[in-house]
Amino acid sequence: MIEFGIFTLNIEAVAAFFSQPILSIVYELFVIGGYLFLVYAALHIGIMYYVEYRSAKMNKDWKWIVLAVDVPPMNLQTPKAVEQMFSHLAGAYNKPDIAEKFRGGFEQRWFSFEIISIEGYIQFIIRTEESFRDLVAAAMYAQYPDAEITEVEDYVTTVPKTYPNKEYDMWGGDFGLVNDDAYPIRTYEEFEHKISKDTELKDPMSAFLESFSRIGPGEQMWFQMLVRPTGGAWKEKAIAKIKELIGEKVEKKGNKFADMVTNGSMKMLEGIGDQVFNREAGIPGAAGSEDNGPPNKLSSFTPGQRRVVESMEDKISKVGFKCKIRAVYVARKEVFRPNRGVNALIGAINQFNVPTANAIVPKAGVGASYFFAEKRTGTKKTQMMAAFRKRKINSGSTPFILNTEELATVWHFPMSHVRVPLVQKVEAKQSEPPVGLPVERIAPPTQAPPEAPGKKPGTDAYGYGDGMQFG
Repeated sequence: MIEFGIFTLNIEAVAAFFSQPILSIVYELFVIGGYLFLVYAALHIGIMYYVEYRSAKMNKDWKWIVLAVDVPPMNLQTPKAVEQMFSHLAGAYNKPDIAEKFRGGFEQRWFSFEIISIEGYIQFIIRTEESFRDLVAAAMYAQYPDAEITEVEDYVTTVPKTYPNKEYDMWGGDFGLVNDDAYPIRTYEEFEHKISKDTELKDPMSAFLESFSRIGPGEQMWFQMLVRPTGGAWKEKAIAKIKELIGEKVEKKGNKFADMVTNGSMKMLEGIGDQVFNREAGIPGAAGSEDNGPPNKLSSFTPGQRRVVESMEDKISKVGFKCKIRAVYVARKEVFRPNRGVNALIGAINQFNVPTANAIVPKAGVGASYFFAEKRTGTKKTQMMAAFRKRKINSGSTPFILNTEELATVWHFPMSHVRVPLVQKVEAKQSEPPVGLPVERIAPPTQAPPEAPGKKPGTDAYGYGDGMQFG
């Protein structure tokens, strides 16, 4: 018999219990309390499906609009302006309470920032829910007063929805991060060249748009970056990752009841071990003893490791968004050549990769190479096209976190020195007439107009009724 405070453990009873057949042990454990895990799992799944049902019922009335943005012809703004725009859009975040989440089916609205090329003609697109149109316009005009925003029809309706198709074929893929969200990608500030007297930005958008300009008649290439405002929970996880990386000892937070059960079980096992091996409890080196060492391993880090930690801290210093990146290439079968544009696009995205930190790589594609490969490939293509058309953020690969600086690096307007001739730009600036502009006023004649030839007395110039007399 072993005593643990108010509890008493009978070693012989425990040994007899585990000497039974395995099916008997499983049955008795299930009767004692194992069924609670099944109840918990069923309840969790039920709540999850209920929330999805309420969310679908709520957002069916959302009205999405597609806005074409024409960039200024002499754009001297760096991606910093787009970074400020994303910070502005963070105001769309709304944290729901329990009633809104479970009964109201609240779901955070999101935005889609897109770049499309239709037969080599490039256009920047923003898709948003109608209630956020003014927010998008205000954020855009605050940074680009000369830009033009026009509501257009959704371009995705010009190609088939299902595949395989007799006339069209397509390629599609989701992109994601290689490492944890806490690790940053390469941002636009690292594209600055300071060799010359003046700092020059080697705009990463030049290589990006070059891949879009390669396609020709009958081909289309689409790129979308779905952006959903989120809270600050990701920063807490990133801080925990940083502390784990530097080896800092952190007390883990968890469920108090679960911790009590776990700690009690560990103490019970330690007590059993003390009785079996005839050792004294609490001896140095035993389980549960404390080891006072340095607070972290940062002092032994190399300069490169320190820079990674600093970049992770820089990432959490800015606003973050939940993000999904997706690309589609679709063309008529007679001109379908995905290697020409897709490889260039993936190569352009590789600009943002940092081998020691994070990288954006393809995560989910449309190819299949075994067991009904053709049918499964067609199904994947149809699902990918549906995800792109509906801008589904939770479909496909797992969403990830990018902050405003990273988002502005991937999606921003090209600067004026980027030579991509087929990017739609503002042709002329429109403005209101200046206040106080002199206007010529025409005074009325002081005499009656002359009689028209053949006019009857008492009628107007056209012979109807009395003429109007001026005087």
